[in-house]
Amino acid sequence: MNHQATTDTLNRKLAQAGLRSTRQREVVYNAILSKRDHPTADEIFARVKQDMSSISLATVYNCLDTLVHCDLVKQVHLERESTRYCPNLSDHAHFHDNESGKIFDIQLDLETLEKLSSLLPGNFEASSIDVTFRGKANSDQPQSNESESIPQPDTRK
Repeated sequence: MNHQATTDTLNRKLAQAGLRSTRQREVVYNAILSKRDHPTADEIFARVKQDMSSISLATVYNCLDTLVHCDLVKQVHLERESTRYCPNLSDHAHFHDNESGKIFDIQLDLETLEKLSSLLPGNFEASSIDVTFRGKANSDQPQSNESESIPQPDTRK
């Protein structure tokens, strides 16, 4: 996504929530988009501090809360770890490499999502599905970049 499209998306989503764009929000949002590695607030703070030395960690947290509220990023919660932030807004799962700590996006097709939803009792309605796989990324395969999705096997018969 080019810079102008990113800025337009940010401005539109903020305006829909009755908020205005600020330099801090833009810098934080761009830090998440520029390296799609599911960073923590502290990692984002370290990145934006290089471009905006006056920004505080509290401001970064406030910007992140706003970005989540405006559906510009998602929070990723891994037990007993800091919250991470993901700009991939499509329905997807995560793979957490226990050795490296890296998190990879796993795209979920519509058929898989429907199968997962069908597991719920009839009187339950899911508004979202969070799936996290944990393990070790296969070192025999070329290492996927965190910003890319791990390829999915073809499940069609």
